[in-house]
Amino acid sequence: MRRNKTITVGEALADLIKEYNLAPKLREASVINIWEDLTGKVITARTKKIYVKDGVMHIYLTSAVVRNELMMLRESLRRQVNLKAGGDVIREIVVH
Repeated sequence: MRRNKTITVGEALADLIKEYNLAPKLREASVINIWEDLTGKVITARTKKIYVKDGVMHIYLTSAVVRNELMMLRESLRRQVNLKAGGDVIREIVVH
């Protein structure tokens, strides 16, 4: 069956994201890439695991020194991540 109105792939994806309410989860997923760009290779190399759940970013590190530094900079990092993400995606950063 053919449709009279054709749409682009971009429009179809936008409709799909809106229909299934995927925008918040996609923004949370993009934050992981922002984190790697923000912190650089040194901290990224010492990051074992990173994920976002319900607005809380969990970061697992292999270095105690880096962990202590990030504990002191959590609020500043949260603001920078949210600024680059274009909204209030992260409300808290937990460093493990």
